[in-house]
Amino acid sequence: MSDKDILLTVKGLRIEGRSDDTWSEIVKGVDLTLHKGEVLGLIGESGAGKSTIGLAAMGFARDGCRISGGEINFDGIDLRAASESERRDLRGKRIAYVAQSAAASFNPAHKLIDQYSEAPIQHGVMGRGEAESDAKDLYARMQLPEPNDIGFRYPHQVSGGQLQRAMTAMAMACRPDLIIFDEPTTALDVTTQIEVLSAIRDIVEQFDTAAIYITHDLAVVAQMADRIKVLLKGEEVEEADTRTMLSNPTEDYTKSLWAVRSYARPEQPPVGDGTPVVSVRNVTAAYGITDVLHDVSFDIHPRRTVAVVGESGSGKSTTARVITGLLPPRRGETLFNGEALPIDYKKRTREQLRQAQMIYQMADTALNPKLKIRELIGRPAQMYLGLNGKALEDRTRDLLSLIELEPDNYIDRLPSELSGGQKQRIGIARALAAEPQFIICDEVTSALDQLVAEGILKLLDKLQSEFSLAYMFITHDLATVKSIADEVVVMKEGVVVEQGTKSEMFQPPHDPYTELLLSSVPEMDPDWLTTLLKERTATAT
Repeated sequence: MSDKDILLTVKGLRIEGRSDDTWSEIVKGVDLTLHKGEVLGLIGESGAGKSTIGLAAMGFARDGCRISGGEINFDGIDLRAASESERRDLRGKRIAYVAQSAAASFNPAHKLIDQYSEAPIQHGVMGRGEAESDAKDLYARMQLPEPNDIGFRYPHQVSGGQLQRAMTAMAMACRPDLIIFDEPTTALDVTTQIEVLSAIRDIVEQFDTAAIYITHDLAVVAQMADRIKVLLKGEEVEEADTRTMLSNPTEDYTKSLWAVRSYARPEQPPVGDGTPVVSVRNVTAAYGITDVLHDVSFDIHPRRTVAVVGESGSGKSTTARVITGLLPPRRGETLFNGEALPIDYKKRTREQLRQAQMIYQMADTALNPKLKIRELIGRPAQMYLGLNGKALEDRTRDLLSLIELEPDNYIDRLPSELSGGQKQRIGIARALAAEPQFIICDEVTSALDQLVAEGILKLLDKLQSEFSLAYMFITHDLATVKSIADEVVVMKEGVVVEQGTKSEMFQPPHDPYTELLLSSVPEMDPDWLTTLLKERTATAT
């Protein structure tokens, strides 16, 4: 590519973050160049500066951060020297952003199609009618159900995966020159992820759109990026074209990224006749008048991890809501240590509530933004265990150490001062604070880079062995299932289609739906997605 094709140039970028009125450098002199129609992948562990750099490419610094040095030039426009109104005119029209957490990005009071139409109407790209028609077209390309109607729903009326796809479509509304994709498939199951990655790639190629693709999933970035830049603690480690980077990384840190996910806990021996910690018995549940779970049954024993997998909308999280008493079932029951639990959490005793805790998928929306970390972690220990004073302080610090966050550095921070991965680790510590017997892990590693995710899985394994914990592990990441599960429950459209031990589930023959899930797991091969799509097209015809 020639210099004439350069769309974005960043030189010597320095960004500072503030904590307790003290500024410290979090991005330390990073350079990048992006050509028109090119996709640059940014990878690195949590806190590497990936999202911060992506936002800076728009001339933007999040709350608590400031751009302190360097140049940012977008198509001949100096974004640091440009006025705020000039930058605002670019954002949404020529530069778009797809955030990691769709749930925290949409306005809950407005319908999806109204929020889609806002940018093209404001920027004079198209009128209302044309914008709505365009939205329906892109919803279809994003494989959203009922694309002509789904835009007229509110954000809370669609699943997390559907909301993420709607936001990706919204970013493309003005056909921008540059899109910043910040973990756009984190919340998606593997089958949906393939459709979204394919749609993103098609649109980028069709409209010659440049993109910065931020992710911790190496297999995903292999499918999307022309070049990959590796970051560590705000500094560049190395950069190369994708094939070179995958086949021959030069730096030890990059090699360590490539080597992760080797961890796999030994599968536990078959369960005897002991009483399960949790038994879900013939549960049917509904939202309104529509049944969304149909006769669901499975058991979870002490020291065992049952992974519940399936596409977005399959009923995984809904089952968790029934177990925790947040959604009373129409039929069936949940047993805890052999005794039936009240179907409504309001009727459960404090001890029953303490024994079952939950780690939520969306750390951004699960943590109260006004509370400091000491309060977020300390409140469950205070409420359920009666800890106060020094005992509470010591317990909070111990939990921070368990999740590998230095207590002195983090205990008095607010959630806004943490990275996405750090927020998720706080959610884990908060669940552990009550010393439960059973924990529901709802996509707890989906927001974490692979190095941190591996550490979290090892931590959960250690805690399980030490305290005989039982886990229900909701995930769409089958690599995680292989790492930590003893048993697997596969769900589709509210029905359990297959269940068994991990060794049974990963050996053929499979239910056709299980086979679809297994074949949809991305591989560290830049040609994997192209080959898979060709194979499926050939099979369909």
